[in-house]
Amino acid sequence: MQKYILKAEKRTILGSKVKQLRRTGVVPANLFGKTIDSQAIQVNAVEFNRVYKEAGETSLVWVKLEGEEKERPTLITSVHFNPVTSAKLHVDFHQVNLKEKVTADVPVEIVGESELITTNEAVLSQSLNEIEIEALPTDIPESIVFDISSLKAIGDHLLVSDAKVSAEVEVKTDPEQMVVSLQEPQKEEEPLVVEEEVADDATGAEAPAEGGDAEKPAEGDEVKHEEAPKE
Repeated sequence: MQKYILKAEKRTILGSKVKQLRRTGVVPANLFGKTIDSQAIQVNAVEFNRVYKEAGETSLVWVKLEGEEKERPTLITSVHFNPVTSAKLHVDFHQVNLKEKVTADVPVEIVGESELITTNEAVLSQSLNEIEIEALPTDIPESIVFDISSLKAIGDHLLVSDAKVSAEVEVKTDPEQMVVSLQEPQKEEEPLVVEEEVADDATGAEAPAEGGDAEKPAEGDEVKHEEAPKE
């Protein structure tokens, strides 16, 4: 298993002033854990992006904090992004005990092919993207694989209970929750054609003036006329 090491420094800039750090290519972060006090730290943006791309939130990241000899085993538990630029705004590192189990959300990975999807007779509907598990930090899988080649007919599906994980991993998500299923493709609706009514000039009927009432008052209806004001 590859060991991911990330250098970090103690952070003294807090609050809204952390914008200064981001402008210089530094990502503000926090380091917390069950047996340690939360610490404000900072990491190089380029180095963090490299490690995060490979380790994600399921592999151990060993944080080498400035001034310390030993590296700290951590899991990246939260990354905040800029909604416009996707730049990393803040990161949380959870320091873990390698001998104690932790919970983690592991991404679902779809493999294999279904013949109905290949022939465009069905589409794959994915209801779940992550599955919560509990395991020792060193036993957390990078992903949980579901093979859709077993899906043969519309309505066929795979549940969380179909997940194949090692004996060291306990699945916490409801086993009856659906992960993927085969659905009928949506049919394209034909455009609605509106037929325009053509007036029959042969009848000699005149269209009512714009803003006027096409109907005459029924017999017996009282018609009121406003009198001109007297001067």
